[in-house]
Amino acid sequence: MPLPFILEPAELARHGQAAGVLLVDLCSRERYGEGHIPGAVHLPTSALILGEKPAPGQLPPPERLAQALAAIGLTPDTHVVCYDDEGGPWAGRLVWTLDLIGHTHYSFLNGGRVAWLADGLPLETAENIPVPAPVRTLSYDTRFIADADAIRASIGRDNFLVWDARSHDEYTGAKAHSARGGHIPGAIHCEWTHLLDGERGLRLRSDLAQYLQQRGIMPDKDIVTHCQTHRRSGLTYVAAKSLGYPNIRAYPGSWAEWGDRDDLPVQQGDTP
Repeated sequence: MPLPFILEPAELARHGQAAGVLLVDLCSRERYGEGHIPGAVHLPTSALILGEKPAPGQLPPPERLAQALAAIGLTPDTHVVCYDDEGGPWAGRLVWTLDLIGHTHYSFLNGGRVAWLADGLPLETAENIPVPAPVRTLSYDTRFIADADAIRASIGRDNFLVWDARSHDEYTGAKAHSARGGHIPGAIHCEWTHLLDGERGLRLRSDLAQYLQQRGIMPDKDIVTHCQTHRRSGLTYVAAKSLGYPNIRAYPGSWAEWGDRDDLPVQQGDTP
């Protein structure tokens, strides 16, 4: 039985350990050791990012990523199910990464570890040691990536939209984690946490489509999503994909890069 993109904990409990399914835990190593979903292997989130200043969220070299994914047993035929313990930012970052390398067999666990526990499902503490897969040559599909210069060139275009997933204070410039605070001119603010339902174990909110369109994030737009390092915007990427938005990309440099480059325009305050 094919697993859906947005996968509920109960369905994972029924089918998650089927042959060909790789359950990937993106929590911290400490949280994984405290208890993880049965059958899950741990993937350090550092494997998904470059981790170097000034923009640590940039992609790692494809060769480094290939080694990390082979180590957890990923093959071209594997169906990946991913989760974290924050409602999905790191799991979303992995979904985006899989899109980049052309791996389309994946599911996002709705609510992740939080929803799993809220539904009364068990954890295990024994580490699952994956069987490594052959290391493959990977390349990144640039259709899913936006860079700073392309964004700057698109500002003001009618069909172009930047989705800023950071906090309100980061968006306005009241708080800054880079040399400059503020936002990309024209960017729409829609904080990633507002897409989650705390009453339902951090699942995606049930009125997600209506909520996004009320914020001006429309499916007919060419959308680029970002945060500070493209962690939080991993969740916004998944949210748009879950609704079938056809043109959603991510900016891995995010505000860590944009805010540090004095050649790029910045707007402050609440106005897009």
